[in-house]
Amino acid sequence: MKKVLVLGASGYIGSQLVPLLLEKGYSVTAATRQTEQLKDRLSPHINLRIIYLDLADFQATQSAVPDFDLIYFLVHGMAYGEDFIGYELSLAENFRRSLSDSQAKHIIYLSAIQPGANPSLHVRARKMTGESLRKLSIPVTELRAGVVIGPGSAAFEIMRDFVYNLPLLITPKWVDSCSNPIALDNLNNYLLALAEEVPVSHQMLEAGGPDTLSYREQFRVICQAANKPFRLWSTALLTPKMASYWLGMITSVPASIGKALLAGLKHDYIADNREICRLYPQQLIHYEDAVKKTIAEEGTFIRTQVWGFDPYAQKRWQPGFGYYAKQAGAKYTTKATAGQLWQTIRRIGQEPEGYFYANSLWRLREWLDFLAGGSKPVRRKPVLSELSVGDYIDSWKIIRCEKDKFLSLLFGMKAPGLGRLEFTITDHGDKRTLQVCAWWHPQGFRGLLYWFVMMPAHLFIFRGMVRVICRHAEQNPPDDKK
Repeated sequence: MKKVLVLGASGYIGSQLVPLLLEKGYSVTAATRQTEQLKDRLSPHINLRIIYLDLADFQATQSAVPDFDLIYFLVHGMAYGEDFIGYELSLAENFRRSLSDSQAKHIIYLSAIQPGANPSLHVRARKMTGESLRKLSIPVTELRAGVVIGPGSAAFEIMRDFVYNLPLLITPKWVDSCSNPIALDNLNNYLLALAEEVPVSHQMLEAGGPDTLSYREQFRVICQAANKPFRLWSTALLTPKMASYWLGMITSVPASIGKALLAGLKHDYIADNREICRLYPQQLIHYEDAVKKTIAEEGTFIRTQVWGFDPYAQKRWQPGFGYYAKQAGAKYTTKATAGQLWQTIRRIGQEPEGYFYANSLWRLREWLDFLAGGSKPVRRKPVLSELSVGDYIDSWKIIRCEKDKFLSLLFGMKAPGLGRLEFTITDHGDKRTLQVCAWWHPQGFRGLLYWFVMMPAHLFIFRGMVRVICRHAEQNPPDDKK
């Protein structure tokens, strides 16, 4: 059984690829810094191991990566910030140095199509990372792909959010640049086919779809698939850099990732896929079909442990909800034990604590829901002293519950979107951190507007809430847990 390591396994491509590798019979180790997030999205499997790995830690990387036959390098640093080129290259350098005594026979690196001149920072980082990896004696296959069409693909979600959230698409002139986007299924087929190879030297392949279209034409197809009118105005006054500043207002894609991607769209990104089509023939999915399939399947993201597989959450999801969530929250560190914190948190919504901080604002929101056509506020609390999945706390429904560790509440009031509120207790040995975080998947422009209107209240409430919970917890009777 070939042993496979997937670096960047919690990312968009990695989390989609891991289950497919398991279906093929590989023994898979999924490495990520977001282990809990990945566990929530993947089903347990006898041949799957999930490990925490930060490639910035050379010692940990050196210990983790040598014992594999095949390694997928799916790591990027776009979420890191402005200096992500240096960050990405440092990760590649640590990875390369750690393989001095490796038994690996093949490394597959997912890269980006390179334009003729003046590439964006994101695209330049992809190229430089590939050059760094090719210093290895182990054969490296660099697979260069452009825009991927599938639920959760950041580049596609930006365009989709523009269509759902704006009555008029105002774009830079780059809207007439061209690309040949590839469907996620086709890209995954290439990645799986490459896993069966044992090359003797480095190679570089480009992967693209069968249709070359301008972004204007792509917007038109997305509008048709989403049953939205196609109204687009392009202007030279709106540069990609300027557009990146208000990107976070329009799309739910993380701003740092969206900004890095948007900066590169002024170029044509057309993959020369003749060689890869010759080596690994498959039926390439046309752009229009890929878009229709993606929009039809986007609701599957809530059918995971993230939402506790809750049927009510699935029922509430509607087309147009943002795939990526907006989030707001606060954290606080305390000497209170995990048990003391949990003893306090489990009383949320009950008297006299209520919601611990700014209770009048919580109650006002309930009555605003009633005035907007929602249900009259109902006071509900769990029947038993211990919280359980399926219990209601007023309008909130418990969808995930791990005693002394984690609580997730499904937002039950009327609003243009789908949300949840999470409480996470992290034990550091001599102290604990409590984090409260609200996650919101907006429905179109109204959902975004709702989020930004509520943002000041969220920041105010959550900062006070974590402090009050920790203070109350410290006053609870001590337990025997650290």
